[in-house]
Amino acid sequence: MHNFIIFLLGITAAGLCHAGTFILPPADIDIVGQLETITAGRNNTLLDIAREYDIGQNEILHANPGVDRWLPADNSPVILPNRFILPATKRTGLVINLPEMRMYYYPKAKPGEPPVVITHPVSVGRMDWETPLGNTKIVAKKQDPDWRPPQSLKDEAIAEGDEPLPDVVKAGPDNPLGRYAIRLGIPGYLIHSTNKPYGVGMRVTHGCLRMYPEDIEKLFDEVSVGTRVQLINQPIKIGWLAGSLFLELHPPLEEDREKYQDYMQNVLDAIADFLADERNTDGAGSINISLSGGALRQAVEEQSGLPVLISR
Repeated sequence: MHNFIIFLLGITAAGLCHAGTFILPPADIDIVGQLETITAGRNNTLLDIAREYDIGQNEILHANPGVDRWLPADNSPVILPNRFILPATKRTGLVINLPEMRMYYYPKAKPGEPPVVITHPVSVGRMDWETPLGNTKIVAKKQDPDWRPPQSLKDEAIAEGDEPLPDVVKAGPDNPLGRYAIRLGIPGYLIHSTNKPYGVGMRVTHGCLRMYPEDIEKLFDEVSVGTRVQLINQPIKIGWLAGSLFLELHPPLEEDREKYQDYMQNVLDAIADFLADERNTDGAGSINISLSGGALRQAVEEQSGLPVLISR
């Protein structure tokens, strides 16, 4: 186990094909990546840093609540939230966790190479245009797609006093789909590029999943038609690393606020369910672990999106 962890950290530190690619750990390890801190100045907005390091807009703000997004003070330390607890799903195909606004891709291992997980930030549907949950698959891919706005978007543009949308927007710099579109089995929903990259990692779409242009350009060539896609809602993620328990919390989706009104109780219930799972118990069906109340309270208060050690 310890040899694997040392090997894993060495590989990710040296870098793979791009920043969001990590060796896939065995089933009893749930964390990939490492947190880093860089120094920003007045020439670097947090949004610029986010795109440079493949981080979503909300992600970098939640990880750095004391840093001005537009005018960071000179020599401001900025945490790069590039450490993740893998979602509690089957590690196959594409997994999109809506509250986290992040995609995880588990490609089939290439001969002679270890399996990897690739992760990128995404934008998801805003509250009045929710991205659906559930299992689907990729049914088509299109480079340089045309965009045909649905009637609902045409009606919205008119209601908001904007210029009427055309029937077709041809491929090009003004096309909101960007250069790449991946069609899902849920009618009307795509994973696509964008001509507005600074919205990636926020709830700004009409239900589709939007990616940085440089990310979907890589993903487009890697995924194939028929790839499984899981759309999940996991604001609370829990996982193991080297026998220690970690917790990663994200603000719940706005439409779930009532369900998460007592977020601490939600977290405690999720931890209890996690520890009761058969993969986490010994032969007697139990596990002996002590939790840090202070770390739990701080994690719930901050909801920083960073994995936090909660076991003593």
